[in-house]
Amino acid sequence: MAKEREDFRKRLQEVPHKPGVYVMRDRLDFVIYVGKAKDLRRRLASYFTPSRTMRADIKTRALLDSVWSFEWHTVKSEPEALLFEGRLIKEFRPKYNVSFRDDKRFFLVRVHLQDPFPRFQLTRLKKEDGARYFGPFPHSTALRSTLEALKKRFGLRSCLSNQPDEKDYRHCLDPVIKNCSAPCVGKISQGDYLSKVLEACEFLEGETRGFADSVEQEMRAAAESLDFEKAARLRDLLQDMKTTARPVTRFTRKSLPTTVDPERDIAALKDALGLESLPEVMECFDISNISSTHIVASMVRFRRGVADRSAYRRYQIRSVEWQNDFASMAEAVGRRYSRVLREMGGQGQEVAKGLPDLIIVDGGRGQLSAACGELERLGLGGVAIIGLAKEFEEIYRHGEELPLRLPEDSGALRLLQRIRDEAHRFANGYHSILMKKRMSESLLDEIPGISTARKKAFLKRFGSVEKIKKARPEELVEATRGLSLGQAEDILNRLRRTNSA
Repeated sequence: MAKEREDFRKRLQEVPHKPGVYVMRDRLDFVIYVGKAKDLRRRLASYFTPSRTMRADIKTRALLDSVWSFEWHTVKSEPEALLFEGRLIKEFRPKYNVSFRDDKRFFLVRVHLQDPFPRFQLTRLKKEDGARYFGPFPHSTALRSTLEALKKRFGLRSCLSNQPDEKDYRHCLDPVIKNCSAPCVGKISQGDYLSKVLEACEFLEGETRGFADSVEQEMRAAAESLDFEKAARLRDLLQDMKTTARPVTRFTRKSLPTTVDPERDIAALKDALGLESLPEVMECFDISNISSTHIVASMVRFRRGVADRSAYRRYQIRSVEWQNDFASMAEAVGRRYSRVLREMGGQGQEVAKGLPDLIIVDGGRGQLSAACGELERLGLGGVAIIGLAKEFEEIYRHGEELPLRLPEDSGALRLLQRIRDEAHRFANGYHSILMKKRMSESLLDEIPGISTARKKAFLKRFGSVEKIKKARPEELVEATRGLSLGQAEDILNRLRRTNSA
């Protein structure tokens, strides 16, 4: 149903003189144009001031004839407005926008921590490949400059080979000019190299203090010694680093100011799936694994279309030794609802109160079948469940041969995507935590005198490598059998030296 047209001149009085993004809608409330502005009021006034409207080109006049209402959303800076504009255009695909509709994207930084010697790469497309991604970054020049500085600072490789060796080393000048720590020929251990990669990752996540301070000190020293050319280069590098690492809001589906109406989307999902009642409580599962290292699962819960973070759960998969998404999904679903049954302590209505109205698994027919098998085993075969496959956003339903494909602008599909994306984010975050812990624990493997049994005993007693470093030699002796006081002192000295290395 069409609504009344807004009084634009009156509405302009409410618009602030701030940077941001504006969204124009037609009489049916569809988004038809998205734009950004350094000063929102001035930009919008250029559309709706009569004297300026008369001088507009044909396309702009056609747009203004179609506009029935507009809204705005302020941001902190122009770069943030640019990111926001691009994300909204890709979300809504307004018919009067040309830029960003070709899926051109800002740069991301990619690093795959399971590579033997990881390296940082620039990419515009984020894939489901187990790698870590940072960004997007709106300033490509500053980003490239910062990445080069990071590589030099931490001695990271830039060669293209997936696993460089001595043959690559012979043709490389980076170690000669001290730009690389040369892991390809063993000048640095794999564990130490991975630690440096993780430090660089922390910089890209915003932990810039130590690196930026050292560059600033070097710049001041160069200026004091009258080497102004070097000081100027360092000044520019410092500015590029600040630009790259400046906190910028990452606009995702859940943060977009769309026309999303959770209640309407839930009703649309009920109709699309043919459910008997509204799926007010939904739980979604996702699996995250890189090879066979730390296979984890996540479960997120949405209540009335909104994330219920207090009910999120994460699982470290125990029964699967190799990559097997189907078996991993079965374990996660089985553990989740076995616990629900135990906590409810019964059957019937009491158990039903603890169950969701709809279960979503990230994946296609295989993941859905594995999850359904676990539900049947637990006597919960009546709970509604679907699988959402990423590639074509197809919905697989239990007992249905063909998948369901909803229109891209369907509120029901967007609701499912928001839930699935949140489950994916939560799973990847847990995987990252475990990877950092593993990298830290790998230091113990490089110290003589620490067997696998002693490593387990130390970690069980102290909890982490950092706490082991703070322990007294006598405490290490107490934690495991057969360790002398002299060996304990040697272990602690070696571990503590890694802080200053």
